[in-house]
Amino acid sequence: MCRNIRTLHNFEPAVTDDEIRAAALQYVRKISGATKPSQANEEVFARAVEAVTAASRELLDGLTTSAPPKDRETEAVKARARAQRRYAA
Repeated sequence: MCRNIRTLHNFEPAVTDDEIRAAALQYVRKISGATKPSQANEEVFARAVEAVTAASRELLDGLTTSAPPKDRETEAVKARARAQRRYAA
């Protein structure tokens, strides 16, 4: 799966529509193998992004958890630390 797609569930502040659309776009790019579709495929590509965006929003709206929401900044710091360990020389 594409490494740029991040977990969007259970964060404070809540996920935005733009973040969901960006994840959907990354997903469609990954499975289609195209970062920018040709003119012939542009319409079907855009429809796929919208469909994945809608499905993702429906999923996120329906999920429940008893865990407290994660703080975005704290998670970003953890991710940077993991990346630094992973890519250390």
